[in-house]
Amino acid sequence: MKKSKLEKLDLDLYEEQLDNGLKIYIIPKENVNGIYATFSTKFGSINNEFMPADGKKMIKVPLGVAHFLEHKMFEQENNNDPFTFYSERGCDANANTSNYKTTYLFSGANSFNENINYLLDYVQSPYFTDENVEKEKGIIEQEIKMYDDEPFFRLYDGIIYNSFIKHPIKYPIAGTVDDVYSITKDDLYTCYNTFYHPSNMFLVITGNVDPKETIELIKINQEDKKFDDFKPIKLKKYDEPNKVEKAIEKVNMDIEIPKIGIGYKIDCSGIDKNINDIKTYLSILLDLKLGSTSTLNELLKAQNLITHDIDITLINTDKHILVILIIETNEIDKVLNKVENELKNIEITEEDFERKKKVRKSNCIYRSDSIYSINNKIMNNIMNYGSVILNDYKKIDDLNIKDMNKIIKKINLNNKTVYIINKS
Repeated sequence: MKKSKLEKLDLDLYEEQLDNGLKIYIIPKENVNGIYATFSTKFGSINNEFMPADGKKMIKVPLGVAHFLEHKMFEQENNNDPFTFYSERGCDANANTSNYKTTYLFSGANSFNENINYLLDYVQSPYFTDENVEKEKGIIEQEIKMYDDEPFFRLYDGIIYNSFIKHPIKYPIAGTVDDVYSITKDDLYTCYNTFYHPSNMFLVITGNVDPKETIELIKINQEDKKFDDFKPIKLKKYDEPNKVEKAIEKVNMDIEIPKIGIGYKIDCSGIDKNINDIKTYLSILLDLKLGSTSTLNELLKAQNLITHDIDITLINTDKHILVILIIETNEIDKVLNKVENELKNIEITEEDFERKKKVRKSNCIYRSDSIYSINNKIMNNIMNYGSVILNDYKKIDDLNIKDMNKIIKKINLNNKTVYIINKS
């Protein structure tokens, strides 16, 4: 077991890799009652073309398989229901699928040993039949249709779909209804056997736990299970162009106030930095220019041109960062012009840059009090960098205006798409 310190946060990190490849990360906090445990696989919605564990050539499975698989893991052969199990012990349970990973989790203060064993057991016990797979399709269809009726989800998904051409990140995480109805039991087992091997998974536990006892407990649980030798997973690479699929789209929905989404597709291949670091710089830049305390945002609110702060989201592939702006306004053209004009001049001062760095440091301290935020930090570090960043303060200190200006000179905001939802 390796012990490290999260510097300036007064937190210790315990790491262990088991013989079967499973990586465990534990950050104990004795001054809290709760425990938060997440069990993740590096398998998300974009991983639908790959070399299966028992195959010799690339295959393509339907979109939405990762999300479908997440649903089906809660149906066990012994008819035990994980939600019921955790509820009876005063704990919460859930799961979620993103573009890049799937996570199963529980939180609560009671019966930790029993709970962690159960989490490992049900996630490592797939049970798919033709009947239970077919039954799930209608449930997921309703989920997809529910999101289609939500204007903000419609904006978000529409911007992503119209921005990308080849990369599967363009598609909704749950897939389409047609995708869902094409998924088979064999698809699920193929994906499970490829991506749910312990070597492709990691466990993060934060809260009031004893690291040594917990790691020993997990070792005992895993020793009784047999896994095939792990083969490195081969994923399809996508040659995504810089242009967007569609420059503008307008739809009508039953809403009170029109909504617009703007997507800027930024090619990062010519910038000599990790794409997640580039994303950090862009996040600071956009916060300064368009964030809740920015001059433009305050002006738009003062003139009653927007009803809420501009919502800013950044997502990335291995080559591109997509900046998504979502705005609610009755003056679409006027707001679009003001945003465009603001982004024509994206120079920032060193004083403003350093101020945002201080805010980020404050957020580090604030988040360190939450077992949920700490857990999410560890998960994001592993997915983005392959290891845990032990000194977030130093990483923030290393951000500098010189690199920011280099990135500003490199980025191109001309590859843009706009999605507008008008009142029916």
